[in-house]
Amino acid sequence: MIWLSWIRKHWRNMPERYEKLDGFRGVTMLSMAAYHTLWDLNYMYGVPMHWYQAMPGFLWERSICVSFILLSGFCWPLGHRHLVRGLTVFAAGALVSAVTFLAMPENIVLFGVLTLLGSCMLLLIPMDRALRKLPPLAGILCSLVLFFLLQELQRGYLNVFGLQIPLSRQLYRNLFTAWLGFPPDGFYSVDYFPLLTWFPLFLAGYFLSLLLQAKNAMEWLRGWPGKFFPWLGRHSLIFYLLHQVVIYLILEIIFFGRIYG
Repeated sequence: MIWLSWIRKHWRNMPERYEKLDGFRGVTMLSMAAYHTLWDLNYMYGVPMHWYQAMPGFLWERSICVSFILLSGFCWPLGHRHLVRGLTVFAAGALVSAVTFLAMPENIVLFGVLTLLGSCMLLLIPMDRALRKLPPLAGILCSLVLFFLLQELQRGYLNVFGLQIPLSRQLYRNLFTAWLGFPPDGFYSVDYFPLLTWFPLFLAGYFLSLLLQAKNAMEWLRGWPGKFFPWLGRHSLIFYLLHQVVIYLILEIIFFGRIYG
C-alpha cells in the first residue's frame, strides 16, 4: 500500500533520538521558565531579589544560555532538514521580535537566542563539509578559544587572556552589525545574542558531537528516567514561544486579580 510504503520510508529517514539530549533540553527549558518568572517578578512587578541581580543570577542565566547553544550545536550533525529547521527557528525569533516591539517596546527582543540558533543552523549548512575534515578535538579547542576571545565584542574590545584590545567604533554601525556583534550606540535588547560571540559555542557542541560519534560513544545518551523532560525537550520551540505569555498572564492574575495580597 502506498501510505504504508511512505511511512516505512519516512521512519527510516528519521534521525535517531537520544533520550538524554531531549531530557537535558527539557531540564534547561524548565530552568529557563523559572529564571524568566523571577525576571518578570523582579523587573516588571517590583519584587526585589538582590541575589538575582548579582552573581548568582548571572551564573544561572549563563548556565541556561550555554546549555541551550551547546545542545543545539551538538544535535545539528544528528538531524536532517537543516534548512527547514533553521528557517523555522529564525522565523520564530523574528516573531518574538515583532511581538515584543508591538506589545512591550520597552522590553523589546532584538537578535535573541532564537535568532542566534536559527542563524547558526543555517550558516553551518555550507560549512559542514569542510568542518568535518577537521579533527573534532582541535575543532572543540579552537571554538572555545574563539568563544572566550569574543565575549566582550559588543562592548568594543577583544579579551585576550585579560588584555583588552579595543576595536574601531566604525564597526558598530547598524542593525546588521548588531546581529554580528557590533551594536551601534543606542541599541537595546533585553535578550541579545550576537552571532560572532556565540557561534563558536554552537560549533563547540557540533564538534563534540562529531567526536563522540567518531569514538562510538553515543550509546550513553540513550535512556532517561521518566517521560516528562524528554517530551518537553522535543517540544522546546513551542514551549519557548508560549512560556513567557503564560507566565505573564499568571502573574497578572496574581498581582491584579485579587489573588495576591
